[in-house]
Amino acid sequence: MSQTSKPQSEPAGNPNGTAKPGLIGRFLNTVERIGNLLPDPLVLFVLMMAAVPVASAIASWSGWTRIHPVTGETVAAVNLLNAEGITRMLTTAVGNFTSFPPLGIVLVAMLGIGLAERSGFLAAALRGFVAVVPKPLLTGALVLGGVLSNLAVDAGYVVLVPMGAVLFAGVGRHPLAGMAAAFAGVSGGFSANLVITSLDPLLAGFTNAAAHLFDPGYHVEPTGNFYFMLASTALIVGAGWFVTERIVEPRLGKWTPPESFSDDPGSPVAPGATERRALAAAFAAAGIAAAIVILLFVPEGAMLRDEEGGLKPFYDALIPLLAVLFIIPGLVFGILTRTIRRAADISRMLSETMAGMGGYLVLAFVASQFVAYFQWSNLGLLVALAGADVLRSSGAGPIPLLLGIIALSGTVNLFVGSASAKWGLMAPVLVPMMMALGFSPELAQAAFRIGDSTTNIITPLLPYFPIILAFGQRYVPNLGLGTLVSIMLPYSVAFSIAWAVQLIVWFTLGWPLGPGAPLMLPQ
Repeated sequence: MSQTSKPQSEPAGNPNGTAKPGLIGRFLNTVERIGNLLPDPLVLFVLMMAAVPVASAIASWSGWTRIHPVTGETVAAVNLLNAEGITRMLTTAVGNFTSFPPLGIVLVAMLGIGLAERSGFLAAALRGFVAVVPKPLLTGALVLGGVLSNLAVDAGYVVLVPMGAVLFAGVGRHPLAGMAAAFAGVSGGFSANLVITSLDPLLAGFTNAAAHLFDPGYHVEPTGNFYFMLASTALIVGAGWFVTERIVEPRLGKWTPPESFSDDPGSPVAPGATERRALAAAFAAAGIAAAIVILLFVPEGAMLRDEEGGLKPFYDALIPLLAVLFIIPGLVFGILTRTIRRAADISRMLSETMAGMGGYLVLAFVASQFVAYFQWSNLGLLVALAGADVLRSSGAGPIPLLLGIIALSGTVNLFVGSASAKWGLMAPVLVPMMMALGFSPELAQAAFRIGDSTTNIITPLLPYFPIILAFGQRYVPNLGLGTLVSIMLPYSVAFSIAWAVQLIVWFTLGWPLGPGAPLMLPQ
């Protein structure tokens, strides 16, 4: 890649400054056009929900059966289009929704995260984290900050990505490189983190529902991938750091501000004095709360241990504890910075958070019906057993299987951005299939998360992709879609390869994916 400087008006890799996409850009434009033909995730679930009863009737009439490898019993398709099936679908619709595993988990977790975000605590903490890092560590800090920003759901996109450009421009580096590093951490490293985020219980809920198609007694905890994703944080930071400084920034060359460019002194990067004091108090309060939580489950005989000393009570209480650990610093920060002046402000912030979950609630209603129908019909179990038979006969080993799941989820992610929508559709097939082969649901979920994260940054169908493009056009006015994709593609490739290698090494060494989360099912 060229090391020479380019005029500011010319995007990287485009000497004519016309922002014409190259081969990669043309391919991604084609993906965008095809993706626009696909319906919204909600409509996808409606179509799938409607298709399951029809498919169940066809499968039942055809006499499709399989032998369960564990029980030895014959598994047959159940017709949902007869009188009994239709009555069941109508009379259980409300119960399917209210008992949907991810529903309560996500809403409770979002209460805490939403208050911390809307009080300004999470945004200030991110700004403070990045602002105090020495210049040589700036790139790594941006990527790490992006990964950690997933605690705040969408805050990283609107706070950290433009901040990355500002920080790089302020130290004489190309702002698009800073924007790319932050974007890679926020979106490409979406599944990695140092703590449990709202994504973990969300995916675990779908994984549990899918696992019950094969084994109703199996339970996946929100911490099922914690060890693996904890290690993934270091991997993503290292890979993002390398790609930024060895590939992306040299290709971009030296940046010269355009005539239309002007700094915005009204948007300081570092928190002000009031925010710094509030952050210190908020982190102190969070530390005290965390210490109390540790005392609730670590000592022998602690409140959140069961009679045998196990941690199941702690796991059951994890979501409300997580909410509290966000609410406390959010409250302290909001009171000290006066974003929270009275109790009504807390109520408003929590209400706004729940209002923002409206789309998820609608999706959850339809998804809950689809999952229920799929379970009743036995189609998921039959497909899983048939798929397992095909994989066994093909001789495909565990590594090709894991790589196949990563490739599949990454490809689907180009067209369907929602992680919950994708996993809600894929889990009922992939999880039982993996279980039929002896692999744990947590392993299937980990492979899915890799593919789901690594192609976020190269698909124009990501809801924030147009916003990222607009951020970049402040520094490169004629920045085009193809150019932005060409900047982000090295991150996607590097993350995919490095993450897949980590999963293979992890599997080969037999390390658990999380507390009590094995790679293989007990024999």
